Amino acid sequence: MATANPLDPHAGQPILTYGASLKDARLVAIMLHGRGASAEDILGLASEFTATDIAYLAPQAAGSTWYPYSFLSPIPQNQPGLDSALGVIATLCEQLEGQGIPAERIALMGFSQGACLTSEFAARRARRYAAIAVFSGGVIGPPGTPRDYSGSFSETPVFFGCSDVDPHIPLDRVRESAALFRRMGADVDERIYPRMPHTIIADEIQAVDALLARTASQ
Repeated sequence: MATANPLDPHAGQPILTYGASLKDARLVAIMLHGRGASAEDILGLASEFTATDIAYLAPQAAGSTWYPYSFLSPIPQNQPGLDSALGVIATLCEQLEGQGIPAERIALMGFSQGACLTSEFAARRARRYAAIAVFSGGVIGPPGTPRDYSGSFSETPVFFGCSDVDPHIPLDRVRESAALFRRMGADVDERIYPRMPHTIIADEIQAVDALLARTASQ
């Protein structure tokens, strides 16, 4: 077995799949798990969606953690894990595009730490995606981090869902992230749930299921 690269810890980790094959899929969803969880865990969410023409890809983080500290920590403290994680998503998108699956047919989604990665990757590489779903997360960095991202989402449908008292994700960061995505041209559905635990609830699943079904049928 090859020795992991300490400067790129997530490179070469397994990528689990679920759903339609790439050759048959009209939509491909890249799913990112949370801290301490697994690719298998996040693929359990895929089984809740009803569209049958979606291929789901879930990369595994080395050590089950994409980066070591809170997403609110100074960005250099979370290196090299953060850049390695963002690189995994970028590589997957490039590989899909190389197989004739453009960004317009790629959905990005994640929960918790995976949701923060989803937000940050999308903001850094804004373009028209099939959809983006952020379950309890937001863009990465401490308060006051400049948000001078370039590009446009070109009306990409985006879902942000989170509790108003989430112990890991401040409400202000969710609202900041949703507002940022709107400014960058996304069609944002922002839902804040009173006193919800740090989890994904049925209303969120139903909202994203409807979004994916609608997108997949276009």
